[in-house]
Amino acid sequence: MKAIFLAIFLLPLFIQAQDSCKLKNHTDPYTKLRVLSTGFIPLQGGSLNIDATKPEIDLLFSLNGVNKCFTDASTAAIFFVGSKAKQTQRNNGTMNCEGLFHFIFRNQATPQVLLRKMATTRIEKIVFVGNGKTETTITFTPEQQDAVMTLTNCIITQAPSLLQQ
Repeated sequence: MKAIFLAIFLLPLFIQAQDSCKLKNHTDPYTKLRVLSTGFIPLQGGSLNIDATKPEIDLLFSLNGVNKCFTDASTAAIFFVGSKAKQTQRNNGTMNCEGLFHFIFRNQATPQVLLRKMATTRIEKIVFVGNGKTETTITFTPEQQDAVMTLTNCIITQAPSLLQQ
């Protein structure tokens, strides 16, 4: 009897935990692969979209402004709250001058270190270095830090289910 009351008492906690992971689920019309997506998360100076498919997890940063050119030699330095160390990541997307910067990771059962860190540690800022060594900095507000952490955690939790396809 006590177990039943305990289960009924804890049920709202489980329901609320599931509501925080609202990912869009659709099929890519070209590759016919199932895609989990966060949709665009607004940031100061741009936005972030995280997509997961069977082969990869793609973090797409879309930076505002003109002449934001990135090649495969462009880098991004990620600074986490409470740490002086930075994590550097190269652009994995194609060359463009539209302000698009990709972090692409293989989708696997155990997420890569940077994805786990983004899901558990708040990001203070990201400094993107493009062509001509021009820097673009995106600083995260506390609300944006929480949103990115929550949605990254949702993606790395649900992305391994795509491997079963």
